[in-house]
Amino acid sequence: MSIGLDSGDDDELPEVHDINVTPFIDVILVLLIIFMVAAPLATVDVPVDLPASTATPQERPDKPLFLTLQRDLSLVLGEQQVAREGLGAALDGASGGERGARIFLRADKGVSYGDLMATLDALRGAGYLKVALTGIERTP
Repeated sequence: MSIGLDSGDDDELPEVHDINVTPFIDVILVLLIIFMVAAPLATVDVPVDLPASTATPQERPDKPLFLTLQRDLSLVLGEQQVAREGLGAALDGASGGERGARIFLRADKGVSYGDLMATLDALRGAGYLKVALTGIERTP
């Protein structure tokens, strides 16, 4: 059983007007499989709408103002213990009244999120809106 491919005269071959869709279907199926595998990997487990930031990193000031929230919820400005009620006056004294100064907030790992937000609200109420949260950098 063999097939002769050389029929002799090329003019006698009929023209085929059908489109071979088999390669097209193969490509579509491969793309479908790729998207079925990649789609679950592209989603995040926790849906969050994160804002985009185009800010350039700021230089660290020569004398930064560190506000520390300790585990017992006491506040320390620099090295000095501060009462929550007197936070605004203590910050005014330490910053020279400059409300645009950046406050570096350090919080103990055991402080709850609600207590951290209450401290941020106290800073906002005192007129200090530039707050940077600090932490320890870990190396892998």
